[in-house]
Amino acid sequence: MKNLFKLLLMVLFASLGTLQGFAFPDVSSDYWAAPEIEILSEKGVIVGYPDGTFKPDDNVTRAEFAAMAIRALGQEHTKVAQPVHFSDIDESYWAYEDIQKALYFDLITNEKENDIFRPEDSVSRAESLSVAVNALTTETISSAKAKEVLSQKYSDTNTIPEWFLIPAGKAEILGMIVNAPSVKGLNAERPATRAEVASILYRMMEQAKLNPNAKLAEAMRKKIGEGFVIDSATVNGSVGTIPAGTIVPIKVTTYISTQNSEGGAMFSASVPTNYVTKDKYILIREGASLSGQLLDVRPGLYFRQNGVLVLKNALVTTTNDQTTSFPALGEIKKDRNWWMKFVRWAFKGEKLEVSASDIINVRLLEPVKVDLTNGWIYEK
Repeated sequence: MKNLFKLLLMVLFASLGTLQGFAFPDVSSDYWAAPEIEILSEKGVIVGYPDGTFKPDDNVTRAEFAAMAIRALGQEHTKVAQPVHFSDIDESYWAYEDIQKALYFDLITNEKENDIFRPEDSVSRAESLSVAVNALTTETISSAKAKEVLSQKYSDTNTIPEWFLIPAGKAEILGMIVNAPSVKGLNAERPATRAEVASILYRMMEQAKLNPNAKLAEAMRKKIGEGFVIDSATVNGSVGTIPAGTIVPIKVTTYISTQNSEGGAMFSASVPTNYVTKDKYILIREGASLSGQLLDVRPGLYFRQNGVLVLKNALVTTTNDQTTSFPALGEIKKDRNWWMKFVRWAFKGEKLEVSASDIINVRLLEPVKVDLTNGWIYEK
């Protein structure tokens, strides 16, 4: 009886785990695209509606798809220096930056300046599959080869647009064409559903890990450089972690003194050289700006006390223009030989100062996780 009770509990917990594994009430665990929807939802590539549903049969706009594709490829923090102009969107449009990134990475093309993008049109299956293929480095195939590959499986091969023939052939060879179980044919010009988009993006994401196109390959490469080596930093895939307690140098850019500064005053600093792992992967780039406040300032008074100068860094603004938390503590001390240490202890009165451009060491109070491909710091 006891064993039966244990077995029932195990079944119950397994059932609960399965139910909790799927975030959307309108996507059951046995739905054909459920695994892809769940994975992309966890990664923040796709989101549900305010009522908690996913609506897998709804359509996706071209702007939404561009934003999803960029997030699936992990390039949402990329900066585009020379944007392409469209006559129907401008910088104020919510997906403007994502569309520019999709253009930069050759996921989509723009035939001429001031062309239209049609951001609110539904993305078609042909368009979504073409974007997925464009994200990859693929073997060259002819139109005849593409038609041969497609006609073996899809009865509507002869009806697909000419521009989509080769991308469709490549997509079929790579196993990227997805269909709901009840759907037959390529249906190239039909709007793609949210479930289909999730499946296509998942396949693109997995293929891009192996064979990204040239621009994506460069963006996805962990950046290497010289600098201050943090031996204790760890690397897991493309993520580097600087552990709490790490001592790093910073260059103060404002004058600080025990005799002239006040506790609570703000200070500024910068990263004087790249912080790198022992394998020379860049964690924080040289030139990142830092800011914080003076935590404790006590003037040096003869025969009474030595000066105390403690600062706490709060923020970092990286060369990606990301401003985020970077808590670190620094206590200013002078290097003294044993005799001078005795003199200062016996007679007191030592004054401390940090000139602009002086290098001091600070100790990180929390671990810092960094995307080694683009320098983006993961925020908590």
